[in-house]
Amino acid sequence: MSHMEKFTVLTAIAAPIMRINIDTDVIIPSREMKRVSKEGLSDGMFANWRYTEPGGREENPDFILNQEPYRQAQILLSGENFGCGSSREHAVWALAEWGIRAIITPKFGNIFYGNCVRNGILPVVLANDVVENLAAQVESDPANNQITVDLTNCTVTAPDGGQHAFEIAPADREMLLEGLDAIAVTMRRDDEILAFQGTDRLKRPWIYLQR
Repeated sequence: MSHMEKFTVLTAIAAPIMRINIDTDVIIPSREMKRVSKEGLSDGMFANWRYTEPGGREENPDFILNQEPYRQAQILLSGENFGCGSSREHAVWALAEWGIRAIITPKFGNIFYGNCVRNGILPVVLANDVVENLAAQVESDPANNQITVDLTNCTVTAPDGGQHAFEIAPADREMLLEGLDAIAVTMRRDDEILAFQGTDRLKRPWIYLQR
């Protein structure tokens, strides 16, 4: 079975990158995808913004994730349509390897949303004004004004104590709470699958004939 780190409750520094339409090519440019494994991609995350030269590794001091305390951020706040564009899963792999555990935005790219769930990142949808308010609170004192994301109760608690409920599909919630990917979730029903195969073999023996 494939296991990911379980997501229950996270209190962490949040980094506001409040731009709309941050697509997967911004999250990980295609030139940074030189490997087929999930490892080693975090260096290329937001490469066009993080570094001064394309393909280079000299940090741009103006980019938020190059600044303290945002280097320790485990939560991203962003504008509408985060993760739009191509379906590349490398974008989520890079974010996860860097240390991002939750992303809060008014709207996600659909495929990106699913990729987050399958790789242990909690995608949280909240209204635009709520996300902007969270960003303003965080920016005033990022080290101390941390955000709590609670998947057990499906709430986000702002630095000022305000609580905001979010919705997530039960199957997605279960995968994240249990730290299971789609294959592991299926394998939990191994007994039911084997029982079905047993009865099906009696009903349709020809299906199981070796060719």
